Amino acid sequence: MSGHDTPIPMQSARSGPLRGVAEVPGDKSISHRALILGALSIGETQITGLLEGQDVLDTAAAMRAFGATLTRHGPGEWSVQGVGVGGFAEPAQVIDCGNSGTGVRLIMGAMATSAISATFTGDASLNKRPMGRVTDPLALFGAQAYGRAGGRLPMTVVGAADPVPVRYTLPMPSAQVKSAILLAGLNAPGETVVIEPEATRDHTERMLRGFGAEIVVEDRPEGRVITLTGQPELLAQRVAVPRDPSSAAFPVCAALIVPGSEITVPGVSQNPTRNGLFTTLIEMGADLTFENPREEGGEPVADLRVRYSPGLKGVETPPARAASMIDEFPILSVVAAAAEGRTVMNGVRELRVKESDRIDAMARGLEACGVRVEETEDTLIVHGCGAGGVPGGALTESRLDHRIAMSFLCLGLVAQKPVRVDDAGPIATSFPVFEPLMAGLGASITRSNA
Repeated sequence: MSGHDTPIPMQSARSGPLRGVAEVPGDKSISHRALILGALSIGETQITGLLEGQDVLDTAAAMRAFGATLTRHGPGEWSVQGVGVGGFAEPAQVIDCGNSGTGVRLIMGAMATSAISATFTGDASLNKRPMGRVTDPLALFGAQAYGRAGGRLPMTVVGAADPVPVRYTLPMPSAQVKSAILLAGLNAPGETVVIEPEATRDHTERMLRGFGAEIVVEDRPEGRVITLTGQPELLAQRVAVPRDPSSAAFPVCAALIVPGSEITVPGVSQNPTRNGLFTTLIEMGADLTFENPREEGGEPVADLRVRYSPGLKGVETPPARAASMIDEFPILSVVAAAAEGRTVMNGVRELRVKESDRIDAMARGLEACGVRVEETEDTLIVHGCGAGGVPGGALTESRLDHRIAMSFLCLGLVAQKPVRVDDAGPIATSFPVFEPLMAGLGASITRSNA
């Protein structure tokens, strides 16, 4: 499947039990960061378990354009010969980041404090997404950005020739913005400080420390305060990428709502800044256990054992949990549709500016499938139909959004009538093996003529 080519319509229908082992791909967030920090290091970084979805491959191509040497040795096995902090070369061509907001925002940060310019573009979805939330703090370092109205791609970023350190309080919880600032701070003198009123995923801080940066994280009354000492010499590392909890969410949630299912998902990241979905599912009554906890590549991981859970109940998620499960709300809304009672998702405003307006996309698709939904700017409320009660039977729009497409395909597995998705092609950006993996578990997901 490709996120950039001809639409690929698919449909899913009520399935028998899902059984087996779901070997989900490597973590997308960590894969992006491993490539970028490898490119900013001295020596050869060796990466195993790299996600080879289109988003990450676009970041790999970008690192080559900035002068790093990247070699693929086998499935998920890559090496990166870095150029060092401040060593990026000016790209000769436009940098196409495809569908990846993470990729483009982190790369902008990584080059913003070098005396080079780069022009960025993406697909139709990415070119609609706001970049001002990143370019505004990067301007404090001395970088300049010139894009379309509303701070949108295509955009040229002119790096700061004489960068200055920055102290910045995030106006919204965003790991992408935080990470862009920290990557920019690598090539700025002195200390760059980022203050998070609400904690977000901390992969960048963990990995910076692993590559040798001096970084201090403190919990203070104003929030989480991250202090990075600039101009370090990052040293190449071996990075083992754990499996992506955001990808694991789809087989996990499908198994919870398809009668008779029991699956295992090995080696999934249990980073506490990413585990909000699993916490919520357990609150709903999910039969979900964590086995063989261990550490891989500086990240806590565990094997998940998931069993069908017919008594799921609606819950209310607190706003403070939103950042730790922001990518999982679409699939949570599918579980909520198959549960009993009302599920209220609070603090989800950030979903409005993802690959699509995910609140609107899920609300419209669920309504088309017979599920009652309410929404505000910052909440999504799903009224559950109970086990086996989702009518289905609709054609839903993916809106060039991989997580929307996968969510509705999971919904169809328990709906009374098949659910169609107009274009499942974007799934390749994050989960290129979704189709065969789900089929191997027994899911009834097929390509169709929408």
